[in-house]
Amino acid sequence: MIKGADNRLHFLKGVREYSHEHPFVKFLIVLSFFIVYLAVTVINFGVGNGIMVALLTWTFFVFCTPIADAGILIDFPLRLITGLRMIYSEILVWVLAFFINIFAYYTNPLVYDKTIILTLFKHILLHPFPFWIIIILSALGTFLSVYFGDEILDILSSKKRERKKYDKHTTKYKLIMFLFIIIFIIILYYFLLSNLNLKIPLF
Repeated sequence: MIKGADNRLHFLKGVREYSHEHPFVKFLIVLSFFIVYLAVTVINFGVGNGIMVALLTWTFFVFCTPIADAGILIDFPLRLITGLRMIYSEILVWVLAFFINIFAYYTNPLVYDKTIILTLFKHILLHPFPFWIIIILSALGTFLSVYFGDEILDILSSKKRERKKYDKHTTKYKLIMFLFIIIFIIILYYFLLSNLNLKIPLF
């Protein structure tokens, strides 16, 4: 039983490392997940609400995760087509995500109540202090990860194999990830406690 679990963990770790080193594979994985999720939301909530739920969930992962997995749906194709570095296209991703939320909130605010993730997201957005700390940490982590992603693509298109930028800033990135996890767990705990009337022991 334990051996089987270890094998699964080893497989998942291998997939993660391979996709990290091969941006196109990572892009296909994220795109596949988004398409499947979009299909599920359309089936469950109808076309209009389903598309909006999928888009808002995408913006949640843009704003509230310290990696650029959501943004890669735009960053990677733009890099291949135009040569624009992903560190710059990620700014476009954040602006787009911002306007999607503005549109949703003022035209159909009840859509945030369709899923637990969007309910949590709405709670974060409407309470700048202290919940926007998670967005700030996510921004720092995301733009660092995109910075590393640009370096990987540069390496793949040249004979160089050194990841100088990653080696220089990897400690900062790990610190951001650590802080993000701690703060997100605290926010999630109090959100569940206050909004969903769940009693979850802290210790």
